[in-house]
Amino acid sequence: MKNKTHFKVIGLMSGTSLDGLDICYCQFQLDDQWSFKIIQAETLEYPQEMIERLMESTTLSGQQLTQLDHDLGNYIGKSVQEFVDKYELEVDFISSHGHTVFHQPENGFTLQIGNINDISAKTGLPVIGDFRSLDVAHGGQGAPLVPIGDRLLFADYDYCLNLGGIANISYENDGDRIAFDISPCNMALNHLAARFGKSYDHEGSLARSGQVDDSLLRVLNDLPFYSASAPKSLGFEWMEKNFFPLLEQKGYTNEDLLATCVENFAIQIARTISKPNTKLLITGGGAFNNYLIERINFHSGKNTEVIIPNKEVIGFKEALIFAFLGVLKVTGQSNCLSSVTGASQDTCGGVSVGFK
Repeated sequence: MKNKTHFKVIGLMSGTSLDGLDICYCQFQLDDQWSFKIIQAETLEYPQEMIERLMESTTLSGQQLTQLDHDLGNYIGKSVQEFVDKYELEVDFISSHGHTVFHQPENGFTLQIGNINDISAKTGLPVIGDFRSLDVAHGGQGAPLVPIGDRLLFADYDYCLNLGGIANISYENDGDRIAFDISPCNMALNHLAARFGKSYDHEGSLARSGQVDDSLLRVLNDLPFYSASAPKSLGFEWMEKNFFPLLEQKGYTNEDLLATCVENFAIQIARTISKPNTKLLITGGGAFNNYLIERINFHSGKNTEVIIPNKEVIGFKEALIFAFLGVLKVTGQSNCLSSVTGASQDTCGGVSVGFK
């Protein structure tokens, strides 16, 4: 496939906020530069039993985790096959992020489950996965991976902000692509929304009804991660150890906790935007949180033009770019940037099965 210039790919993304499996069928064309089109896309909510197993994944035995890896791969493969049949799609290959269980680049490893062999067996299609490990092996953070797609597919914007389970940003600086995780986002907001029996805070209405607690906001803004230099990345383990315990203290209503978290994230996001007269593209599930967007607008100031794209790009940009990472892999191009991750070199990451 190295000499191909047109690809039909399914990109898969399972986020840390457990809001479902994104399936995105995309076409990519290389002329003078890469272009894309999202043809079909859906988000499938995980069955409750799968959500519970994924939430417990960091505490499972080796055997239990291996079983979950297999079961998730089967579930993903079955879901993709139904998607292909439903829309009668022609697919070159599947490109899967997998679901992150462990992400500890400081210890030299990262683990995403959803076995690509099972996905390939269920669909009869080639599959590429495990995009992070090679970068980590070269001393990188293995994250974020989206910036190469930002550079090649979304070059019209000065900053690309993704509001997923984690908020991360990507931008050009003196010829290098810079990117890093800024703060928690939906992983924390959904955690608090669950206390109301909701999977998420619709349009930020619960947060809007709360009051920002200044003392808690100061504690959050003083978290050491925020003042650490990039490259840097967040994972569930960090949240569990450093962030969630701050939300368990007595004396706060859940609405106030949501409002304070939103304020914290908006402040930290605004601090990363230093260029004047910039275009800020916002995607990810948090782009639908009207209150969060208002607070980002407020803190980033009048010189920042906040751009919310169409729903397909908002909801499926990560899955789209993971499809594109697969395209870069099969064409032999770097798909992970050392300027982003801190690795010793750019890499062409990904493990593939089922290719002839």
